[in-house]
Amino acid sequence: MAKEEILESLKEAVVRFDIDNIRTLAEKALNQGVSAYDGVINGMAKGMDAVGQKYQQGEFFLPELVMAGETFKEGMKVFGAHLKPSEIGAQGRVVIGTVEGDLHDIGKNIVASLVEASGFEVHDLGVDVTADRFLAKTKEVSADVTGMSALLSTTFPHMREVIDAIKKGKISSKTLVGGAPLNMEIARSMGADGYGRDAVEGANICKQWKADRNSK
Repeated sequence: MAKEEILESLKEAVVRFDIDNIRTLAEKALNQGVSAYDGVINGMAKGMDAVGQKYQQGEFFLPELVMAGETFKEGMKVFGAHLKPSEIGAQGRVVIGTVEGDLHDIGKNIVASLVEASGFEVHDLGVDVTADRFLAKTKEVSADVTGMSALLSTTFPHMREVIDAIKKGKISSKTLVGGAPLNMEIARSMGADGYGRDAVEGANICKQWKADRNSK
């Protein structure tokens, strides 16, 4: 099978949510000389892009985003071990988590998968993450973006704590917030640098910020 066909099969596996076969396809790609980087960026990531486009066009919905993200992560279990250090996080580093007091993680997990598929090094802190943990990890990895998710409006003060801590610490990381109860006005009132209405937009903002930095 030609390289182009292998990459296309990886892309289609993500679009079809073929979680049962993605690992086999990834192993086959490596055995046939396809680099892990190509398999991720020019194979599976293309599938994630297609899924994101279908979501924005109204063809796919949240369940499809979840399934695509899980399929991508399954493929990464094979490719991840074969990526060179210089290839990991080529687009930058993102710290992400659900803020203190909130245990919801579906949206956060989708954003993490989409951002990782775009070539970023992702540090997922999980749920119920305190401002101190966000700040410590952001400093530790010199994150380009610190992303916070929340589905409970009662946790908004904790989002603001993270944003304020990053600003007071004069850390260069941009802050990105998202979640169902948020809107642009609330995000601006918190002092966030960006707001993603959904997972796809959140990932696109990370990519746009990276492109803006590269153009300077």
